[in-house]
Amino acid sequence: MSESFDAVDVIVAKRDGRRLTDPQIDWVIDAYTRGVVADEQMSALAMAILLNGMDRAEIARWTAAMIASGERMDFSGLSRPTADKHSTGGVGDKITLPLAPLVAVFGVAVPQLSGRGLGHTGGTLDKLESIPGWRAALTNDEMMRQLDDVGAVICQAGSGLAPADRKLYSLRDVTGTVEAIPLIASSIMSKKIAEGTGALVLDVKVGSGAFMKDLDRARELARTMVALGTDAGVKTVALLTDMSTPLGLTAGNALEVRESVEVLAGGGPADIVELTVALAREMLDAAGRPDADPAAALADGRAMDAWRRMIEAQGGDADATLPVARETDQVLATSDGVLATLDAYAVGVAAWRLGAGRARKEDPVQAGAGIELHVRPGEPVRAGQPILTLHTDTPERFGRAREALDGGVVVAPAGTAVEVGPLVIDRVDA
Repeated sequence: MSESFDAVDVIVAKRDGRRLTDPQIDWVIDAYTRGVVADEQMSALAMAILLNGMDRAEIARWTAAMIASGERMDFSGLSRPTADKHSTGGVGDKITLPLAPLVAVFGVAVPQLSGRGLGHTGGTLDKLESIPGWRAALTNDEMMRQLDDVGAVICQAGSGLAPADRKLYSLRDVTGTVEAIPLIASSIMSKKIAEGTGALVLDVKVGSGAFMKDLDRARELARTMVALGTDAGVKTVALLTDMSTPLGLTAGNALEVRESVEVLAGGGPADIVELTVALAREMLDAAGRPDADPAAALADGRAMDAWRRMIEAQGGDADATLPVARETDQVLATSDGVLATLDAYAVGVAAWRLGAGRARKEDPVQAGAGIELHVRPGEPVRAGQPILTLHTDTPERFGRAREALDGGVVVAPAGTAVEVGPLVIDRVDA
């Protein structure tokens, strides 16, 4: 077939700072998905977008073209409204685990299509796969039945949703174009809009352990994604949240599941509870349940009941003993004082090196590997006191994990004022 455009013309237009037309965008995404536009040509276009940007209409059209490359899910047949959450990724970010069943308590369906971890940020599916018997792959029919019955599902996205994004995502990773806000926003939102949810709450992380280190860029990303969702008819809101230090007291798969269950039992670390409840309130409000009290449902066991039903519906044993790593090692305070810094990125890389994450998509992960945190920034420490416990099945990994922590764990003299900022920094809506 003859093609409507030439890839080089589209690249040159963006290289020279011109806006792409709707037909150009539609063609280039479709042609790339079909293999007519080569990887090196899409690499050049991605770099031109990184350097010269896109306006709101261009990003919206680019996102729509990515959605059109595949199938769309339809939840209109469900007996309850839908709401979803997406986090841009962080260290110790296990919020999806308690959040999905918590929101389901109030008659809102949560179709949480999740991914696996790559690099220093953990993947929700990897965490849940540490539960014996639990399975991530569901058919659309199984997913719909579980949403109607249990109200919450956490599973892997089918290959039919936004296939253009899957190709482009891999390419961005190896061409230095991951940071382009139009490409990040359209990647996330094409999948979420294709997923068909009625309401979407975005958790945009900011800080050393996040994809966005800078507050202004994080705010720009949040605004771009909220605009895309709103333009597509999805009620969308974003919270900007701190990721300079890890969330909770664990980073690693089974360790994070154990901590999530503590939260569902009415306990757990204060920051995990705070963020889970804040995101639940936003999801419930967007889904038309503004009077719901998620904090009460964590405290009285209703969220735990929904968790057990959700895990068991996917073949998991909610009572099973979770995997534990064979070896541990401790990082001790070298002096008395106050913990001034516990850097999220350093902890994330160390957990990854211990076996909790993967460098390539096909790598296996260790269910028991990861890090426990015993002290939070601002708390006093004594010389010799454990600050972190490292977990792995392969003790030869301890050395490289400790190297990753160099400079990331800082004890200041007693009496030093350590400023701990708010967890929820800002809220962005339409």
